[in-house]
Amino acid sequence: MHDAKLIWITPDAEALIGKIARVSNPKNEDNPNVEGLLKYLIKHKHWSPFEMASMCVEIHTTRAISPQILRHRSFSFQEFSQRYAIPTDTFATVLPDLRRQDFDNRQNSIDDLEGETTDYYRERIDAHFRESVQLYESLLHSGVAKECARSVLPLNTVTRLYMSGTIRSWLHYIALRGDNGTQLEHMKIARSVGEILDTELPTVSRAMWG
Repeated sequence: MHDAKLIWITPDAEALIGKIARVSNPKNEDNPNVEGLLKYLIKHKHWSPFEMASMCVEIHTTRAISPQILRHRSFSFQEFSQRYAIPTDTFATVLPDLRRQDFDNRQNSIDDLEGETTDYYRERIDAHFRESVQLYESLLHSGVAKECARSVLPLNTVTRLYMSGTIRSWLHYIALRGDNGTQLEHMKIARSVGEILDTELPTVSRAMWG
């Protein structure tokens, strides 16, 4: 839960970025040695060549987190629709991890609640989720439209979406959402995407994050 997997990426993306970055030096455009060039581009914040390659990932998360992801407007998205499909057929509600509010930093939470507290509330949340799903299924059984019945489902109903964007957008997304200040569940997704880039674009990743 709260992770990403690769769907597609521009073939030979690093070589392509290097080639296009050398557009003003056509005699050297096809030079396969791009490591130093990519480092230079990132160091000096020349981002436009990184818009010439793209990547698409599939993300598994919950309805509580997907709106945070959809705020990144430089990407294109396609999300599982509860208007047309029944999420309880192949999806589920998942119990949230419970953390204490950090009152010094409203964007942070602290994982130090006592076990008795989390156990007590997780039992109550589980009962609440089960009742919500039963109500949802009852509404459908009575002929209520999916687009109306979905309103009773918890935010922690699992969803799935595709997210596509340029490598430039992905680098900035990972830098922003993979660091402190992001909700932990969203941070896990960003770091999962970072691992994909580490594998697919190792030179770019080293130049970006060292």
